[in-house]
Amino acid sequence: MRYCVRHSSTESEKRQQNNLFGKSYKDIVQIIDSMGVSSFRSKQLYEWMYTKGTTMFQDMGNIPKDLKQRLEEKYVIDYGRVLDNQLSEDETRKMLIQFDNDPRASVETVFIPTTYRGTLCVSSQVGCSLSCTFCHTGTQKLYRNLTPAEIAGQYMVAAWIAGDYPQKENQVRKVSNIVFMGQGEPLYNFRNVSAAIELLTDPKGIGLAPWRITISTSGVAPLIPRIASELRVGLAVSLHSADNDLRSEIMPINKTYPLPMLMQSCAEFVKLASPKNRRITFEYVMLDGVNDSDLDAKRLARLIKGLPAHVNLIPFNPWPGSAYKSSSPERVEEFCRTVESLGIYASVRQPRGDDILAACGQLKSDYDNNSVEPHATA
Repeated sequence: MRYCVRHSSTESEKRQQNNLFGKSYKDIVQIIDSMGVSSFRSKQLYEWMYTKGTTMFQDMGNIPKDLKQRLEEKYVIDYGRVLDNQLSEDETRKMLIQFDNDPRASVETVFIPTTYRGTLCVSSQVGCSLSCTFCHTGTQKLYRNLTPAEIAGQYMVAAWIAGDYPQKENQVRKVSNIVFMGQGEPLYNFRNVSAAIELLTDPKGIGLAPWRITISTSGVAPLIPRIASELRVGLAVSLHSADNDLRSEIMPINKTYPLPMLMQSCAEFVKLASPKNRRITFEYVMLDGVNDSDLDAKRLARLIKGLPAHVNLIPFNPWPGSAYKSSSPERVEEFCRTVESLGIYASVRQPRGDDILAACGQLKSDYDNNSVEPHATA
């Protein structure tokens, strides 16, 4: 099934056309100019695509008929194809979205609604190259980077399904926040992630506030300050151990960017970030007997002390073939209390979507391995 893409062209025709979605305002201006059309049509076209979420040129009311036809001959507006759409008992929604009609180019996107916000977890790559030992996505080889259109398209799919489109007057967004915590390392696709964030935050279009977007990195230290200086969004660090040797064992990227280098980059981020984005979230998966001792908690507090920080403790979500099990609820709570007693704000992430293959990458693996037929649940 394909959400929001209601264009009448066949799949073979679409492959011969360019995707207009993902183009910046500057790109749209150049396209309209090259067609010899009045420049004010650029703003109209851009608003139809990004503010109103329109995917059919024929639905663009104030665009002249001949321009619609010319656009339709050359372009499509395509967010991606929804292969699977599962709704959990707790209202978490997990989608598997395919791009370019390529069976290998599919990623997971997860929408997590709460009382005060609706957070969308997006992917930045197909697969991952980091091989973190506790992460299911680490078992999937990196296939390719996602394009700006494919990253922003995940938001558009989720926003349509959630009811944010078509827009209504004085409407409050249901998909209000975005976190780059899905498949892939966002900073290894920095250029395309940057372009996607520009689309998502452009006030002329989608218009999300930068402080509502967070990039989660496994620790690509040299690029972390640029999250603050260039992208102006929030930072989360997948830390998972405050012991340099243990972190190198469970997260091989630490051998390239060890903890001292990572923490220096975090300090630089804080200096450059706006007041709304200064606080760093440190993600810490709780692995039974691996990184969950009282000593580990004390090391963690000591490592990040002095930074505006929040520790997000994550009970490990088991997946088939994993070598780990989650710390007990009692151990997680005790770990949390120890960290907080040392002056660091900490909380325990509540499990969501346990009934819909919630572990990152699990739905994609299930689909790839079983070649299941696309389906959806409302």
